[in-house]
Order: sequence, then structure tokens, then C-alpha cells
Amino acid sequence: MSGLLVTGMGVVAPTGVGAEAHWASLLRGEPAIRPIQGFDPARYGISLAGQVLDFVPTDHVAPQLLVQTDRWTWMSLAAATLAAEDAGYDDPEDAYATSVFLAAGSGGNEFSQHEIQGLWAKGPKSVGAYQSIAWFYAASTGQISIRDGRKGPSGVVVSEGAGGLDSIGWARRVVRRGTPAVLVGGTEAGLCPYALLCTETSGRLSTAERAEDAYKPFDRRASGHVVGEGGAILLLEEADAARARGVQQVWGEVAGYGATHDAYHHEAPAPDATQYARAIRLSLADAGVTPEDVDLVVADAAGTPELDAHELQALASVFGRRRTPVPVTAPSSWTGRLMAGGSALNVATALLAMRDGIVPGIAHLDDPVEAEGVDLVQRTRVLDLEVVVVLARGFGGFNSSLVLRRHVGEEGAA
Repeated sequence: MSGLLVTGMGVVAPTGVGAEAHWASLLRGEPAIRPIQGFDPARYGISLAGQVLDFVPTDHVAPQLLVQTDRWTWMSLAAATLAAEDAGYDDPEDAYATSVFLAAGSGGNEFSQHEIQGLWAKGPKSVGAYQSIAWFYAASTGQISIRDGRKGPSGVVVSEGAGGLDSIGWARRVVRRGTPAVLVGGTEAGLCPYALLCTETSGRLSTAERAEDAYKPFDRRASGHVVGEGGAILLLEEADAARARGVQQVWGEVAGYGATHDAYHHEAPAPDATQYARAIRLSLADAGVTPEDVDLVVADAAGTPELDAHELQALASVFGRRRTPVPVTAPSSWTGRLMAGGSALNVATALLAMRDGIVPGIAHLDDPVEAEGVDLVQRTRVLDLEVVVVLARGFGGFNSSLVLRRHVGEEGAA
């Protein structure tokens, strides 16, 4: 296989709908973490979230799909369309030439919320037939495949926050088996009472009432994270296939991937960062690069003191012997953690940063913790980015690392 290229990008995020809107918001330093709208979250002790406020479902989704699905799938449908349009990807003659392999963390929460309320208030007969498909974690993959006629090998990855990267790992396998194009990434929509309660039980959410206090990864006052909705979908193409169709834009190359599992506990984090560091090393080896070659790390940034310390420990283990500390940023600090959608969005952000040579700083990083071999980016910085590592962890012990490389070839560069 000659290489796997990112040729299309679709973003639906708290920072904006569309890749350029999202990027412009990050560069302006506009936090997208705000008071929760749509219901009163007071009983859960949580008041802030990263919500997609400027998303109009009817602009992106046909009426018949609106009644069958919910906000989570609507955003995936929109992002998939944006990614295909961005890549100039018309429907190929072979319907089996395109796969859809997305990630999902929690499924159709909003739809389930309505059906549960109907069940309680009116009984079983009030539950509609669409409940069986709207909540299912594969709904977004399935609806995109059906709507757009993408009949290649498809599936869904369920590894919580690591899912966005893991979907790319699975896509590489699909491409190696002969499918030239795959839609990857995912979105989330976990901001309804039912979903917020489920997330709150993790004990990792911040109860702060001001955005500047709520989600402060790698800060000495870190006290948890803020949930968010949205994410990103990317179109990946095998390089020869992309060249054959005359692709005009390439965002970057997927150079390496590694994944491990802590195998420690279904909820509690592992006592050390051994497996996390191992995932990073696996991805670097897969890409054929050394720690010295890495220009930027996009961190998982859990936002709790313990998990942040584990991440810095993993980074020190891998990058601690470099001649200069590795720059590390955390774009999720501006949007909240979007579960599977968050790691996909971080890949999109990393590709935008590579294109422009600009790295957004970590939001509200007022008093950074000290870490060996790590240069936490507090403010927007200009950097020449050839190789970027994107990290992600999922609740329950999932660790994933993706290596992106700037692409310059016959197709051109973004």
C-alpha cells in the first residue's frame, strides 16, 4: 500500500460548523464552553458544556431521516457530507469502493430520552418503532451508508474517547484489504438529562460554574473536564486511488497508529502510564519516526490531576530524552471533551495546524504543572509542523496514538 491520505474533512463542533469556522474560532481564542441550554442541569451539579449552538438539522438532513434519528446521527450525516464535498468526492461507479467506519461512545441519547419519558408517562405502546435503530451505536454508520450508497466493508468502534483514532486504525485494515476510500471519525451528542447523568457518574466532570475554572488540563487547579457534543468525519483514501481520481487537496498522511489497553479495571485508571507510553511508541515505530522527529503532540487532556499526571508521565517516558522538550497542546480545552467525536476533532485540528503552521494554546492554562521533556503550549504559537502525534484515551483503559505527516506529492498539499 502506497500510503493513506486525508483528502476530506467535515467538522460539526462547539466552535463552529465547518472546518474553517472551527479553526477560526480556535485561532481567535474563543472558548466554546458555556452554560448548558435546553434543560436545567442543576440537579446533576453540572452547569457547563460544549454545545453546538449554530447547527440547523434541516439544513443537512432530509425530513424522513429527522424523524428516524436524533441529534447524534444528524451531526454525523452533516459531517460526512461536508467531508465528501471538501474532498470533491463524487459517488464512484463501484458502490463497494467506499466504506464507513465510525466511532461511537454512547449512541442516540436524545431519542432514547424522549422514548423513556413516553414509556414512563403513557406505557409501552407509546414507544415508537424507530427507538430500536435510533439509539443503536451503529446508527450513524448505517444511516450514512444507506443514504450515500457506501457499500464497502463498514462498522463501528466503541472505545469511548479513543474511538476517533481507533476508527482510523480500522480503516487502515479496510484499505489494505482492497477498499480505496473510508469515512472515519465520529460525533457525539450526550447533552440531555439521561446522558448527562450517565456521564456524571464517572466522577470526572467539573462542577465549576465559570468556564475559566471548569476544564483546565495540565493546570495545578485542574478539577475535571466538561462534556461536549459534535466531532469530525474525515475521508481517507489510498494514495494511488486518490491520484487516479485527480485529487486536488491533501490534508495530510496517516503515517502510524498504535493502540493498547491497560487491562487494569473497568473504571479506575491504571496506576502508571506503561501501556499509554507503549501505544505512543508503537505508533512512532509504525510510522518509522523517532521521538526527535515529532514537532507537536495533541494531548488527550483528561483534565483531572491523576489522569493528567499519567499523560505527562507517558510523554516524559517517550520524549524525555529529546534535545528540546516536545510542544504539547490540548484543543479540547476550548470545546470540552466530545468522547469519540473529540479525538476525531483533534485529528482535524492537527491537520489544520499542519496546513497553517499555527498551534492553538491550551485554554485557561494559568499555572501549568511541571513535566520532564514537555513544553505545554499556553498561547498560540507559530511552528513548522512536519510530524504531529494525536493521543486519545477511552474510559475503561483504552489508549491510542496516531502519527500524522505533512504530505507533499503529485496531488499537491493543503
